[in-house]
Amino acid sequence: MNDQKIRVRFAPSPTGPLHIGGVRTALYNFLFARRHGGKVILRIEDTDQDRYVPGAEQYIIESLAWCGITFDEDVVKGGPYGPYRQSERTHLYREYAAQLVKSGHAYYAFDTPEELDKMRENLKHQEAHLAQYGSFTRMGMKNSLSLPKEETERRIAAGEHYVIRILIPENEEVRLNDLIRGEVVVQSSSLDDKVLFKSDGWPTYHLANIVDDHLMEITHVIRGEEWLPSAPLHVLLYRYLGWENTMPQFAHLPLLLKPDGNGKLSKRDGDRLGFPVFPLQWSDPVSNEVSSGYRESGYLPEAFVNILAFLGWNPGTEQELFTMDELIRDFSLERVGRHGSKFDPEKARWFNHQYLVKRPDEELAGYLKKELVERDLSFPDSYIISVVHLIKERVNLIPDLWNTSSFFFVPPATYDEQVRQKVWNPATMIAELLASFHKEATALAGWDHDIIHGFIQDFIVRNNTKMGQLMNPLRLLLVGSNQGPGVMDIAVLLGKEEFLKRIETGLELMPE
Repeated sequence: MNDQKIRVRFAPSPTGPLHIGGVRTALYNFLFARRHGGKVILRIEDTDQDRYVPGAEQYIIESLAWCGITFDEDVVKGGPYGPYRQSERTHLYREYAAQLVKSGHAYYAFDTPEELDKMRENLKHQEAHLAQYGSFTRMGMKNSLSLPKEETERRIAAGEHYVIRILIPENEEVRLNDLIRGEVVVQSSSLDDKVLFKSDGWPTYHLANIVDDHLMEITHVIRGEEWLPSAPLHVLLYRYLGWENTMPQFAHLPLLLKPDGNGKLSKRDGDRLGFPVFPLQWSDPVSNEVSSGYRESGYLPEAFVNILAFLGWNPGTEQELFTMDELIRDFSLERVGRHGSKFDPEKARWFNHQYLVKRPDEELAGYLKKELVERDLSFPDSYIISVVHLIKERVNLIPDLWNTSSFFFVPPATYDEQVRQKVWNPATMIAELLASFHKEATALAGWDHDIIHGFIQDFIVRNNTKMGQLMNPLRLLLVGSNQGPGVMDIAVLLGKEEFLKRIETGLELMPE
């Protein structure tokens, strides 16, 4: 393998938001190329105009940029093999479709949608093994194989709508050596005469991607498993166009599966189980439906990339946290599995937690400060940093920074009823105990962790009570629930005045 000549491409269609499976494909292409000193190309395959969604292309570009997946050639910066948007290359596809017809490897077909439906219905009634347009049916349809040459020419000259179909050979083994799955052998009789060029003047994916991969000198096609059934057709196209000797090597990645492993991961699964399946939030321009994204849900891009890397690839070691540079260093297609990879939402949160706790307190404080500004709250940076330091180990997602620490900035207005019923037992005279605690704490000369700890220990002994009987209701008054770090840590950070004020307010609000 000549590393310097490696060229890979990620070629999404702008038909909607980019699924995380697509991001993983882009990531694996990126890692493979960077590992071998090659080039990565972003090509937008927008030939399916019926499914084109405004804004999807920009969404794809922004998503990949957020992930840190960069390209050497793309629709923005251009490059020597452009244009990189297929809608700007249609003249090329028409030329090669005509070449295939001329060489006898493709043909014109004039069948109407109604005639195609009738053909398929007849095959179903006959209980045919394959209800498709191919060697068994083509001579009974209206095409340049079944019609006289003059009739074909007359129809074309008259402007009659037609498509161009590939002529699949009968009873031939089509072989493909996949870098992940090994040798793949398919009988041509199982393939249909796919449309290569549509009646609207646009190519199908099958023709356009082969032409572009050849002209852009792509050496490796790394794509999802869903394209494996189309691979034999693509092998035939390379052969028929005379490009068999420069055909790229193929690697078909395993599917991303639902958390239970039962089927391909979909947006519906994410909605049902409460996790995103898109990298960024997506607003559908037609339905106005808003779908959640990993960025907006509070994931760091480095963690998101780390999550995706492990959905199919295994480094062969115990290491789980990888920087992008480490992924580039260690990634190989040989360690990508053949079988589908289950997506684990909890593991994804674990990855993000690991990256959050490694971030400097000052950086995380910046996220928290944005939340405070939105709520028109102002606190010294030093205080915010101290809060972050205390609660970061409890945080999985960026929004958790506020959710976990809000009581440090806003005193509780209500108290968790379930917790109150559990810890606030009038029979134990807890209100009187806390009133006495408040009075004695007010008289303390200093206020630090050692002083507070010593005072609490002494108070418990003198009042013949237990630690939990004091600390649990005390936490309820300070926080409003049973959450948060240690009470003594909370006390130090709140400061003596705020600490005492919350006890006093709580005693007034708590029912007898």
